[in-house]
Amino acid sequence: MAIEIERKYLINQNKWDNFPKPEGQLFRQGYILKDPEKTIRVRVTDTTAYLTIKGASIGATRTEFEYEIPKEEGIELLDNFAVSELSKIRYKIPHINKLWEVDVFLGNNKGLIVAEIELDSEEEYFELPEWISIEVTGDNKYYNSNLSANPFKNW
Repeated sequence: MAIEIERKYLINQNKWDNFPKPEGQLFRQGYILKDPEKTIRVRVTDTTAYLTIKGASIGATRTEFEYEIPKEEGIELLDNFAVSELSKIRYKIPHINKLWEVDVFLGNNKGLIVAEIELDSEEEYFELPEWISIEVTGDNKYYNSNLSANPFKNW
């Protein structure tokens, strides 16, 4: 079974603004199914697309199955089957032997920035970058599927 163990954090805006970043990648993603027990997501980047199926979260862990699909099919799925959608720029930041993915949200979620780290176990030790602020793992309002329907601007 494919398992994802992920923790989420908000960032310190001032420290993030002053942090040197690599080039980000634009993501357009939408949800074909959004249910507390499972989601089906389509994500399109500049070069490819992915179909992802995720199970319910238990702590920081959930099942995840992800498949690369042709970009054209991803766009067609988003345009014709997604019930909600969002866009963001993702930055991949290495920090002390770990990869952080920082999502700078666009559109109705503009102003929200969330950092994620994938782990091998929920108990795994890691060091936080200086630009990390508050942990929001398990807070459903920060799930991308929820942000696509209840965006940050409405909070």
